[in-house]
Parts: sequence; structure tokens; C-alpha cells
Amino acid sequence: MRNLEISDGSEVPDDLDEPTSDHELGALDELDADRPPAIAPDAFDDAFAESLETTLDLGTWLAGESLADIYGRLEREVHEAAQQERVIRERVRGEVFPRLKDRPDAPREAGVYQVSLERLEATHRGILFNGLVEGCDGTNDVVDHLPLTIVQIGVCLVSYRGDQGSWVHRLFRRDLRLSGGDPIDDVIDVLERRQRRAGFDKSGSKDRLSELARRGIMTYAERAVLLDKSTAPWRMGHGNPTPYELVTGSGMPELAERSFELLRRMVSDHQRFVFVPSAPANRFWLTLGDALRPLEYAIYDDMRDFLGRIAGGHYRGTDWDALKGSVEAFAQEIGGELRVGVYRASETAPAQVFYAHREHVHEAAVIAIADSVLQEHRGFPVLIDLADSVCRTTFGRGLLKRLSSVAYADAGEPFRYLAERQSRTS
Repeated sequence: MRNLEISDGSEVPDDLDEPTSDHELGALDELDADRPPAIAPDAFDDAFAESLETTLDLGTWLAGESLADIYGRLEREVHEAAQQERVIRERVRGEVFPRLKDRPDAPREAGVYQVSLERLEATHRGILFNGLVEGCDGTNDVVDHLPLTIVQIGVCLVSYRGDQGSWVHRLFRRDLRLSGGDPIDDVIDVLERRQRRAGFDKSGSKDRLSELARRGIMTYAERAVLLDKSTAPWRMGHGNPTPYELVTGSGMPELAERSFELLRRMVSDHQRFVFVPSAPANRFWLTLGDALRPLEYAIYDDMRDFLGRIAGGHYRGTDWDALKGSVEAFAQEIGGELRVGVYRASETAPAQVFYAHREHVHEAAVIAIADSVLQEHRGFPVLIDLADSVCRTTFGRGLLKRLSSVAYADAGEPFRYLAERQSRTS
């Protein structure tokens, strides 16, 4: 992210996390390293306005029954924080917004824009409610038992015409599929494979293959459904159009190659799309968005820096050497075509980050706002929520667990492989 100079001469740091989708949260840490980064000695003091020593001293803690004191402190902190944000909001509008378009290397679309009520109504009647936009979302579930790990991935496509489609795929992971070889070697192989996996009934960086199945394949399938199964002119997706899991291949060069081909077709060829993440990690973007008024949107940057940083630092091993040139070319080509911005649908709702193609970014922003104003309290696109609801209904968590429980009971082992959490009664 290129630096943005503000009125007091300071700069917005260029090492802020780029916006990421809700599917990407935690991916960087889990795929890069097992140990957490070191924290500066005074970082805790700066963040919480008290020392770690004070926090660890139970003499400073309040008794659970002292609710009046607890609520009093909570109320003061919330009121002070809200007042501080109001001050920051006005400074961003007065000092930062006028400079968005004029900063070095800003895309020509950069700036703050207001959507008129007439434009909003025309988008509702002529695009959204006519079924010219289809939204997509996915869900994944896993049932992890010692003999077998089952991963279920479902993707749903919806529109306001009432049309919908759903697709599901299940992966069955066994640490050994017997081939009639030496039984001693088979047992040793099972023990070695299970030692390399993450702790039972949980995921982690030690078990990347399961994470690939749950994140990388689902994000790929969502974009493939939008591109190849949707027939609407406009496509609405959940998250980042070029997510970390696909650009890195989640550690698998083959997935990266397939992803580059898919994303090029979506970004360069189709172009008419808008993606909105649920939980963007970039607080810089959310701060800009908090200063927007209802029905305003801001366009700030392209995606070259974000994709370039992934291309420059997240590929390891000889398997990636042949891909290095294509990764860098993808970052520059596709990153330059994408625009990232933020919008606010209503006074009460939080701001939302969005991504779109540079040729259609203004129309994409209006479509996202028009769909988001339909739920004033959330300010988030209804089509994405609807796709998520259909997915949870069709492939809801618990369904796979119930089906596998029946299968284990039929195999004569109804309780043998249940983890402690799975057998709790309350």
C-alpha cells in the first residue's frame, strides 16, 4: 500500500495488512510459522494503558459480584472511544479524502463518490430485482475421527428471481489405504503419518493438507461456480477475488496454476463482478470507511502491492521455481486491473470493503450499496447472506456429523472414535 501523507506531516504506514476475506483469516500465521512473533516490551502498555505486571496482579481484579464497578468502567471506555472516533472521522473527511486522488501512483478512479437516490432506485429495479446479479457463497465442514477425516465443501448460487443452484463435494482422508504390502511397514507408515498431523479433533499449521481441503478448494469452487455456472451479467462474491489461499496455492503449485487460469478469466475476461468480505483485516480501510456518509463510497488503490508482496515472500522450495515468473506476472497484470474501495450503506451500519474491476468499479460499488441498503442495520449485501443461508440449510453443520455417526454405528463402532468434546452431553 503506497504511503498517504496527512496534514501533520506523518504517514500512514505501508506495512498495514491488506484486506483479506473471512476465509483467509489466520491463513498467514498457520501457513508461515508455528511460533508467534515477538512482542515489544512496551507494546502491551501502549495498547491497554496499563502494564502487564498490573494485569497479572489479581489484587487489581474486581470481584465478580462488583457489577456496578465493571459496568461503570465499561461505559466510560466505550463513550471515550466513540468520541475519539468522531474526531478522527472529521479529520479523515477534511484532510485525507481530498488527497486520495492526488497522491502519487493513485489510480484514476481514486476519490470519494456519492450515490443518488435516483441511481439507487434504478439499480434496484433495473439490475438487482431483475435477476441480473447472482451471488455465491460456500461452506465447509469436517468430521475428524482417528480412522477417517471427512471434509465436506458446499457452494450455493442465488439471485432475486428465486433461482438457485448448489454443489457439494466430499473428501475422505485415511492415513493409510492398505495395498497388501508388508503389514509391519503399513503400521509404521500409519504411525509416521499421524505423528506429522495436527492434534486430534483440531486443525493447525502442522496439518496443512486438511486446511487446503477446507479453505483453498472452497474458495476456488466459489469462484469457479460464479464464472462457469452463473448466467447473470453481474456476479457477486464473498471475500477477496484473488485470495491468499489461491495465489499461493495453499502450498500446492498445481492449485496455484489452476487458480491463475481461473482468476484471469474472471478478472480480465468477465470483468463484471463485485466481491465483499465479511471480516476485512485492514483497519486502515475501515477507518476510511467510518468517515463516509450514507450512500458514499471511496476508491483508493489497486491490488498490485498486495499481490506483489505475496509473490515476493510466500513461495518456498524448488517446486515453485518454474512458477516464479508467472506468479510475478500475475501480480502485476491482475493486480493492476483490480480496484479496492470501501462504502457505507446506512448511518447505523459499519463500512464495507469491496473489490471490482477498474472498468466497472463505479457500477460495482452502486450494486453493492443497493443490495446492502436492504438491511439497514448490517449494511451488507443481502445476496451474499442469502447464499450463505441456503448453504447452511442445505449443507449445515451437524448434517455431516449425523451421517457419519450413523455410518460408524452401522460399522459396529458408535462411540469408540469420539473425541471428548464430541461425546459431551452439555
